[in-house]
Amino acid sequence: MIRVLLVDDEELVRFGLRTVLEASGDFEVVGEAGDGAAGVKAARELRPDVVLMDIRMPVLDGLAATRQILALPNPPQVAVLTTFHVDDYVYSALAAGAAGFLLKDTPPREIAAAVRAVADGTATLSPKVTATLIESFVDKKAAPRKAHALRRIRELSEREQEVLKLLGSGESNADLAKKLYVSEATVKTYVSRLLAKLGLANRTQAAILAHEAGLLEG
Repeated sequence: MIRVLLVDDEELVRFGLRTVLEASGDFEVVGEAGDGAAGVKAARELRPDVVLMDIRMPVLDGLAATRQILALPNPPQVAVLTTFHVDDYVYSALAAGAAGFLLKDTPPREIAAAVRAVADGTATLSPKVTATLIESFVDKKAAPRKAHALRRIRELSEREQEVLKLLGSGESNADLAKKLYVSEATVKTYVSRLLAKLGLANRTQAAILAHEAGLLEG
């Protein structure tokens, strides 16, 4: 069972997510919280596998709560709940280590699959969303960050840079396996080693770094 904590100030949103997840059969909603501070407390006490985190909340907003949760020992995966595909808050949460985001109007049949992907670390942003994210935010802030990003990837092998570039395109493990002519198991090993080498929390941070370093230019 995948243990999930719901953090949203709207009771109706929490009820809907609980209903959908528990109906799928492989999720246990271990707790709910109506503000960011309560969410951090619940995450510390309940030790869920995944936290679904709203951004705009009273007491403590979801961005600050996400940072505090990800600073815990052996933190859960965090997915941001939002009504917008991309905005400053979503970008900041992803850059801080959130594994992905879930639109509040996501069709019920897609919610469980998305949360499973977050739980097992294979969550990806679609190429379209990745492009929007980069065009809206990273490119505007790229100049002061590019030199730092290039220093970070300097120690990567050519193969590792190729994997990072594919992650920057929003490619799934299956896509990576086809393009690299290896198995999906080997792709998982490549990605795990790459994240560890760069000190990144997840694939989303890798995608942001790939764009900041200019790997997808040209």
